[in-house]
Amino acid sequence: MGCGTSAGPGSQAKKSERAMKAAVLIQRWYRRYVARLEMRRRCTLSIFQSIEYAEEQAQLQLSTFFTFMLDHFTHLNGTGKDTISDLFSSLSECRKSSEDHLLEYSKVEVPHSYQGPRLSFPLTISDTNALLHAFKKQQLLHARYVLQLLHEAKKFLKQLPNIIHLSTSYAKELTICGDLHGKLDDLMLIFYKNGLPSAENPYLFNGDFVDRGKNSMEILIILLAFLLVYPNNFHLNRGNHEDHIINLRYGFTKEVMQKYKFHGRKILQLLQDIYSWLPLATIIDGKVLVLHGGIADTTDLDFLTHIKRNKFTSAMRPPRPSTESSHSSLGQKKESKPKVSHLAQGRHIPHTIPELTAVEQEEWKQVINILWSDPRKQNGCSPNIFRGGGCYFGPDVTSKLLKKYNLKMLIRSHECKHEGYELCHDGKVVTIFSASNYYEEGSNRGAYLKLRPDLVPRFVQYQVSKSTRKLTLHQRVSVAEESALRSLREKLYAHRSELLAAFRKYDQKQTGRISCAEWAVAVESVLHLDLPWRTLRSRLVRLASDGSVEYLSCFEDLKMEQPIKQVRPSLAETVYRYKTDLKIIFNIIDKDHSGLISIEEFRQTWKLFSSHLHIDIDDATIDDLARAIDTNKDGSIDFNEFLEAFRVVQKFESKESH
Repeated sequence: MGCGTSAGPGSQAKKSERAMKAAVLIQRWYRRYVARLEMRRRCTLSIFQSIEYAEEQAQLQLSTFFTFMLDHFTHLNGTGKDTISDLFSSLSECRKSSEDHLLEYSKVEVPHSYQGPRLSFPLTISDTNALLHAFKKQQLLHARYVLQLLHEAKKFLKQLPNIIHLSTSYAKELTICGDLHGKLDDLMLIFYKNGLPSAENPYLFNGDFVDRGKNSMEILIILLAFLLVYPNNFHLNRGNHEDHIINLRYGFTKEVMQKYKFHGRKILQLLQDIYSWLPLATIIDGKVLVLHGGIADTTDLDFLTHIKRNKFTSAMRPPRPSTESSHSSLGQKKESKPKVSHLAQGRHIPHTIPELTAVEQEEWKQVINILWSDPRKQNGCSPNIFRGGGCYFGPDVTSKLLKKYNLKMLIRSHECKHEGYELCHDGKVVTIFSASNYYEEGSNRGAYLKLRPDLVPRFVQYQVSKSTRKLTLHQRVSVAEESALRSLREKLYAHRSELLAAFRKYDQKQTGRISCAEWAVAVESVLHLDLPWRTLRSRLVRLASDGSVEYLSCFEDLKMEQPIKQVRPSLAETVYRYKTDLKIIFNIIDKDHSGLISIEEFRQTWKLFSSHLHIDIDDATIDDLARAIDTNKDGSIDFNEFLEAFRVVQKFESKESH
């Protein structure tokens, strides 16, 4: 007969103690794991933002090249109108009268085979519902209705003041949304969670409706339609991407031309007008200022109230001098050299533009600052060196402006935030960003803000998911991180010659190795991205056994078809550095968006681009280039052949060097 044993009180206590220790260890491990992921996430977001701001500086340089093209194309092409002048004159010519636009859209026929929504004006809520339903099914709105919608929106916007004044006393709650950037899924999710706009559910969208995402046109159509249906309860502020020059780089111009090939130019012309008539800011209950970018120490709301905002069709270029007609600078060669401002050089707004009056210069700077500026922790106001436009404003600048106008808070957008929103300057500045997955899926949440009469902001977050399978936190961070590192490696390669020169200053004996600290300093001195390079080095470069950096290894992940031959400038690097710019220029030349340009158009454009970048290529070489890259010998060139020209030039230079 056996007898059982039972654990005594001491044994149970030991088990409980072991369980507690295990739980504490697991908790500590998990917290360290989450902290590491959080560090990687923050670093990833910093990489994306730094590269984005560097691209904005490049856009400013590209706008200078467009000016260069306008000023010099006639000279290169002899007499008569040319491709580039024709395109820019069609987009920047004097505005047509409302009657002209009325005739334009009234002549556009809608075929019986058209299956999309059919709008009737004045619009009603049934029309907006039809638009939402159609866009969910990925249908296009016919160009006839797009043109009429833009025409009606322009008429309405012209009646609005520069700064809108709203009150929460009627609807009791106002919803404020930030950047959408063509992400239709985010807009649909906002309407699903928060309800459709109505007299009882007013909205304010704070700029940057277009670019980057693939549904910018649909978003603009929806927003403008609701603006017409609820003119007292639906409001729009202008953002820095409501700008036709910015649209050339970030995709909206291409989207319009692809979706509305035959009427794209008319649509783009009307959009320039609509951009210029969008209000610049909104004040809620006399206490909350809402604008897209930020402020400067010189921001004057009273001054902004009285300017003619429609002069600023693009903030990338100052308004035309009042003494000069709109036609005089288009298609005609100026006697003076084109002026490259500090803005275009990736620095900041110049203090003066010689052609403008003092009042015009002040108006331009005021508009640039509210569209492009960002807050920072340090006091003071300084040029926004990373974006190249606007300024950084500190808590003291915020406090001064709020006190001057008896305001309580500043709400702005313009910057991607991981949680979709951020508070700074002791809660007096709120950033709201509504495009989730902005850089990469999982990179950030979107958010909108609800404001009641107590003026306490309440945030609602969300994140669009395109797959039914939810990614884990680790998977989301890893996907975004790899995308960011890939972009950063391309940035390194694009500046290969400059980086090698910086590395070799520390490598006097040409060992191919330098210290980690030297590598970090050298990279930052060339790229100016303000990133934690020491933290990133293990992901970008190979370390030797002694802990030093084998600096050539940071170029190994990006292979070129041809061996790199160091020329001045290196054309292989130029492909990487200017590929986006070249794509924009190619799309401008390719007016019918067939994907092909003529040999003559290639010759003319290459002369301008090589001259602008100070690449020394004579006419005979350009002709040889054109023949060499025309692989089909059909007298036309596609974009890949267009890029191939850089590689071919290397061969010519290599032969000359021998």
